[in-house]
Amino acid sequence: MNVFVNQGTKILCSLGVCQNINRSHTGICLCLFTGFHVCFNIDTRNHRIIKGPRQTQFGYTVQQHMAGGQKWLLVGAPLETNGQHQTGDVYKCPLSRRSGGPSCTKLNLGRISLTNVSERKDKMRLGMTLSSNPKDNSFVACGPLWSYECGSSYYSTGICSRVNASFKFSRTIAPAFQRCETYMDIVIVLDGSNSIYPWNEVQDFLINILRKFYVGPGQIQVGVLQYGEKVVSEFQLNDFRSVEDVVKAARKIDQRGGEETNTALGINVARSEAFKQGGRRGAKKVMIVITDGESHDSADLQQVIEDSEKDGITRYAIAVLGYYNRRGINPEAFLNEIKYIASDPDDKHFFNVTDEAALKDIVDALGERIFSLEGTSKNGTAFGLQMSQAGFSTHIVEDGILVGAVGAYDWNGAVLKETRQGKVVPPKSSYEQEFPEELKNHGAYLGYTVTSVVSARSGQLYVAGAPRFNHTGKVIIFTLKNTGELTILHSLKGQQIGSYYGSEIAPVDLDDDGVTDNLLVAAPMFFSGGWEKGKVYIYRVTEQPRFILEGSLEILDQGQNARFGSALAPVPDLNGDSFNDVVIGAPLEDDHKGAIYIYHSQRNRILRKYKQRIGAIQLAPGLQYFGRSIHGKMDMNGDDLVDLAVGSLGAAVLLWSRSVVRIHAIVRFEPSKINIFNKDCRRGGKDVTCMSAIVCLNITARTPIRASQEIAISYNAFFEEKRFNPRAVFDDPDHQQPQNLTLLPGEEKCDHIYFHVMMTTVFQTCKTEPTHFCAQAFRAGSLLCRSQTPAEPSEHIIEGSRKRMVVDVRLENRGENAYGAQLNITNTPNLRFSSLIVKVQHHSDGLCFSCLFLCLCSEGEEVVLHDNINDISYTLKYEADLLFTRSTSLLSITKERRALMFPTNQTCFLYASQIQNLGYFPIQDLQLYIAIPEVTKNGNQLLQIRDFHIDQVRRTQLDLLSVCEKTVPCSFCLLSPTLSHPLKQASVRKTETCFSCHGQLKFKTLELVTTASVELNPSSPMFLPEERPVRHIILEIRKEEDYRVSIWIIIGSTLGGLLLLSLLILALWKVMCPYFFMHAQMHACKHRWI
Repeated sequence: MNVFVNQGTKILCSLGVCQNINRSHTGICLCLFTGFHVCFNIDTRNHRIIKGPRQTQFGYTVQQHMAGGQKWLLVGAPLETNGQHQTGDVYKCPLSRRSGGPSCTKLNLGRISLTNVSERKDKMRLGMTLSSNPKDNSFVACGPLWSYECGSSYYSTGICSRVNASFKFSRTIAPAFQRCETYMDIVIVLDGSNSIYPWNEVQDFLINILRKFYVGPGQIQVGVLQYGEKVVSEFQLNDFRSVEDVVKAARKIDQRGGEETNTALGINVARSEAFKQGGRRGAKKVMIVITDGESHDSADLQQVIEDSEKDGITRYAIAVLGYYNRRGINPEAFLNEIKYIASDPDDKHFFNVTDEAALKDIVDALGERIFSLEGTSKNGTAFGLQMSQAGFSTHIVEDGILVGAVGAYDWNGAVLKETRQGKVVPPKSSYEQEFPEELKNHGAYLGYTVTSVVSARSGQLYVAGAPRFNHTGKVIIFTLKNTGELTILHSLKGQQIGSYYGSEIAPVDLDDDGVTDNLLVAAPMFFSGGWEKGKVYIYRVTEQPRFILEGSLEILDQGQNARFGSALAPVPDLNGDSFNDVVIGAPLEDDHKGAIYIYHSQRNRILRKYKQRIGAIQLAPGLQYFGRSIHGKMDMNGDDLVDLAVGSLGAAVLLWSRSVVRIHAIVRFEPSKINIFNKDCRRGGKDVTCMSAIVCLNITARTPIRASQEIAISYNAFFEEKRFNPRAVFDDPDHQQPQNLTLLPGEEKCDHIYFHVMMTTVFQTCKTEPTHFCAQAFRAGSLLCRSQTPAEPSEHIIEGSRKRMVVDVRLENRGENAYGAQLNITNTPNLRFSSLIVKVQHHSDGLCFSCLFLCLCSEGEEVVLHDNINDISYTLKYEADLLFTRSTSLLSITKERRALMFPTNQTCFLYASQIQNLGYFPIQDLQLYIAIPEVTKNGNQLLQIRDFHIDQVRRTQLDLLSVCEKTVPCSFCLLSPTLSHPLKQASVRKTETCFSCHGQLKFKTLELVTTASVELNPSSPMFLPEERPVRHIILEIRKEEDYRVSIWIIIGSTLGGLLLLSLLILALWKVMCPYFFMHAQMHACKHRWI
């Protein structure tokens, strides 16, 4: 019976019901089968797509959220603009509206800022990270590229905004933010008495030093006091917020004058008043005192300096000696007083100049002294967190928020924590165990993602991914106390370079008992089959806790780039089996359109085969990167079923879950047994037995479902579908068509089907003699006959390039029906089973019986058992693939006759023969024969073996095949060869052979041929491609002769050559002389005519 459910409700599993009707001689089966055996319940027809501006990356993150008693969908748009800046933002989308009009509202979170900070919000990517907290209905949105100005640099430390249940800004979270070292309140105490001259030099110094300061929010504030007999405030600390404004005000300062120099009064006023009027909490206090003479209130200096020390004021003192030099006064007492005013040590805080004009020479030095600590701090973490990009990932825990900072510590990354008591920053040394210093330049990106697991014994443990560690990725499991103590407990490492292992992590609690059962680690760039498919690793979390790799999830049937694992979302139970499920995104599938995969779980494991794939092309045209973010924790449409929110480029998609139901089918027959002798009706002109079947259907729900939800069902009923001629026929042919009915949950409906039994047996007069059909046995016998290809008498050759052998086995039943027959095929260890293809042919044979009392049943036994086993034997020969080479250190020898006269003068050389197995099969009993010319036919020693050995090297390829390499070097020593030489043959197995010979050489050249050959034992299962491979090495021996030429032969040859030269000259003279004579006469005649 085929069953399908309307209104979006899918059937969880297929159902088959078969009811047997017994009768005296045969049986009839009425079957009902359900369809839609692929089990899933996420509706792809009825869904909601919320669209937003694509250029803002609307849909980069999605979060289901409950606030104000209403359900919302939060959507991140990290490229959204606020005013003139591209800050990023978050949209809130109410789910009460189903269609029409704009439904999302921008929260304008890009306006968040820190006080007293010169920040840069442009391109800070707010909304790149979203985390919701169902406990208080708040959420956190982060902009990891938020920057602020420190001196002449910008530091991207990142910032997060916490939003309460009313969608109001609650507080700023910036655990990596640290005040600049230029966060200072500087008060300049300027001597304006009459002795200062000229005043414009002092004013120029003031302007120049002010231009050195980084004046602005979060950096330097400047105030100026001028004193003489009394103290005057020229401007206070918070009067100006830029360098230009401060310099402009300094140009307007005039000299106040005065007969006295009350330096102690000026310092005290600055301490007690100037630093409080516009001063900032936490800012460094710096005082610069400029004077040209001893103070008239020096008695008060000691108390004033002590009070300044208590207030933590750093004092720089500048002594101007112009007044003393112009009058020739000894400035020693004045200098001692100024050094007392300056903070210790004096060499860092004390300056003196010859006159007012020389003040310009110390501007640079004073600026460097003040900012010498810029970029460092007492705890040594400023440089490490300056580019941390905190907020790249977030995870809400019980006592705060876990924040990933991928850029911390030179892009090795870190994990920070924000609590109500403050921020928690672990020291860099905490990570050195798993992130050694020698890999610091690799950029591990720790904190790319953060989450937590719950162990039965250890409680909550934190987990962070570092996808670029050593190029393969790493995940660490650690604890982090609020004191900053971080302890790494375990680490998991990636397998493939560039796979981005650890970029996504998700803990899964399968049975919803509050303890993590599995940890999923994604490697979305895992390369397989020529494509960037992606892979998700499954780790089982034990009680200890330990993390044991159990397997992986991957899409093997997709030949395309997918980045499977770019988003991981553990979701509550979707299909009503009491086990939680997992949804995984693959945003690059279908040419970057994207898809998501839904995986169910059973007990303590996640099923490796996905239950439902939802592609963007199934939902709507134009969707791209569908599956880049996924969240599913809430019922979004009020049906008590968990729904899914999926992000894509410029859109967020809501997918509704549908109820999962079970359909129960029951078939009853009236009467319950067939009586073929009771012909109670007539059909087709014949008396037949009529019956009826009652089909009852009812539905139970595995997931919540409304009581008024109607479910439409269609079913088919048929008799013995696989039988060629059914033995029962419907009275109404319309019952062969699908039957429709509607059910409510818990309701049962029944349908009556009337049919009659066809009589196919022909009855004859019963014979009186006994029948031997079943050999008078109580059990029918089946005779199973097996068939196989007969063994050929010739050998079956297995070549190295031929890796597969096919055995064809046919099983035939020549008797009655054999139920539960099994065919067992075994093979020898030298064969490896590859695959099995079963080809079953169904035969339906009709039987006619002439005896009324013949009873058939389905029980049977084999009549003949001894022939049920058959051995198939082949004589196999494996082709050996050998590389047989030879080499020698010497091919020819040349000897002088005198050297050959002494047998101690020897020439040695090395002969080597190498055999290498290049094939798949190991070779045994391989014999190497080496034939060398050892003696002449007269028994004279020609060569002598000095040494022999064998080197055997085993090579392993993929831990499967072993290749043996045998080298047989042979060393020869030559003394005296002779004309003829019989060969002495030796069988060498794994030996190294060396040879030597003695004698005299009586001819010019001699060739010694050494032969090496390989053979296999005739009983070996291997054979060689060439019958007897032979390799030759020829050694040529030559004798040098002492040839001397007689002196008379030299003299005679010389005289003969001279005589031949004279005759040649004489012949040329006779031929050429007449020609020259005639030429001379003609020349003379020409002169004569002229």
